[in-house]
Amino acid sequence: MTAAQLWQRYREWLYFHPGLGLYLDISRVRFTDEFMASIAPKLVVAYDEMDQLEGGAIANPDEQRMVGHYWLRAPELAPTQEIAAGIEQTIADIEAFVERVHSGQIFPPTGGKFTDLLAIGIGGSALGPQFVSVALAPDRPPLAIHFIDNSDPDGIDRVLNQLDNRLSTTLVTVTSKSGGTPEPRNGMKEVKAAFANVGLDFAAHAVAITGENSKLEQLAQAEGWLATFPMDDWVGGRTSEFSAVGLVPAALQGVEIRAMLAGAKEMDEATRSRELKQNPAALLAACWYWTGDGKGQKDMVVLPYKDRLMLFSRYLQQLIMESLGKELDRAGNVVNQGIAVYGNKGSTDQHAYVQQLREGVNNFFATFIEVLEDRSQPAVELEPGITSGDYLTGFLLGTRKALHDKHRDSITIAIPRADARRVGALIALYERAVGFYASLININAYHQPGVEAGKKAAATVLELQQQVMQALAGSDGMSLEQLAAAVGGDEAIETCYQILRHLAANDRVRVLAGDWGQPESLKLSV
Repeated sequence: MTAAQLWQRYREWLYFHPGLGLYLDISRVRFTDEFMASIAPKLVVAYDEMDQLEGGAIANPDEQRMVGHYWLRAPELAPTQEIAAGIEQTIADIEAFVERVHSGQIFPPTGGKFTDLLAIGIGGSALGPQFVSVALAPDRPPLAIHFIDNSDPDGIDRVLNQLDNRLSTTLVTVTSKSGGTPEPRNGMKEVKAAFANVGLDFAAHAVAITGENSKLEQLAQAEGWLATFPMDDWVGGRTSEFSAVGLVPAALQGVEIRAMLAGAKEMDEATRSRELKQNPAALLAACWYWTGDGKGQKDMVVLPYKDRLMLFSRYLQQLIMESLGKELDRAGNVVNQGIAVYGNKGSTDQHAYVQQLREGVNNFFATFIEVLEDRSQPAVELEPGITSGDYLTGFLLGTRKALHDKHRDSITIAIPRADARRVGALIALYERAVGFYASLININAYHQPGVEAGKKAAATVLELQQQVMQALAGSDGMSLEQLAAAVGGDEAIETCYQILRHLAANDRVRVLAGDWGQPESLKLSV
């Protein structure tokens, strides 16, 4: 295309939201007018299904649940007054609790104010709060946040060691819908042990964010925790940032949660439009379909050119891949759908993987995120009339052009500033785009059987470990083959070897003979 033709295409396919000041440019995706015309009837179905979702239809058939994250920023849309009132009450309760913590009315038993926040969660219960923390928390927050989002003992130790003598002024949130998810349960038990080791009462520091009548809620009530906030069964983890899951840690850090909710609501209103060119989420979904031929054949590379948004790609990774990565479509056909998501931040990527993006295998499309406002402080001129922000913009536009010159597709989203309202809008934009794309490819975005399969497999491994330890405890030493025969036969031998290798590295089993490089030579004991 000539420069004039590109300019014409840019103007034709540039979406602008005047209220949010958000731009969506899809002109550098090489779709045809015929494709956009052909996708329109499928989008009508997607619009209808989204209306049904927002109206309270059962969208998670595995668990017979509604999917209502859109109601969190517009309670008036909830299908019942009870749900609407519950949403509004939760926000009010969060604000009242946070005000009492910030003012010192709720304080640690040792006196003074809480200085730190330790958030324990996994998946969406951690990724959303982490992204929002980096994007929006003030430089000097009322509470400095720390996360335990894994069962890595060394990682847990590092977080607790960083808190050091501030454990006595640390508030702890434990987030788990069921209360039985292993990672947050393990993190909670580790932190409870750390509190007990220094003579602190964990319950006087603890807040639960969980489902009604869950194991965690029952524990919090029995032990007298500071507060409990609800995690409704119609909110999925990857779409929970605007529930208590995300709002509690955000508000405790001083983030304007009402502005975040307002931005999400404003974007929701825009993405209900049935005019394709006036619906940014539908435009995104159509581009995702085009680039991957409706089969996820190209990866999504997310490149935010702003340090505050550096975790956006990690957040989107779960939202998109857990929602769209499905073996079966809604008719039960094997389709193996999904879009792989990865990313870093610009202009870091100029020195990382842009070389491959431009000249390597063309198996991706890029999404650039631009923030127009450079900084809140006065600019520093590095050269006459040139600032650091000018360089950053130059790197973005230059990379966009360099990719387009090599026939690599890209999408560019620009927002005026990375504030609570626009971050809320970005989250809402992608939530809706995921829903539309799922309709286009006829899969259910709101269940995750693969995740549940992984949890069951992990439980089986732990059960096998207990059997291995019981067998060893009743012997003077056993070979790997003898152990496998005792607990499950040949099918268990490889897993037994891997379990024992881990236990030996932590001095929980002893090697009487042999070495790990020759599994058949091993003789082991407790």
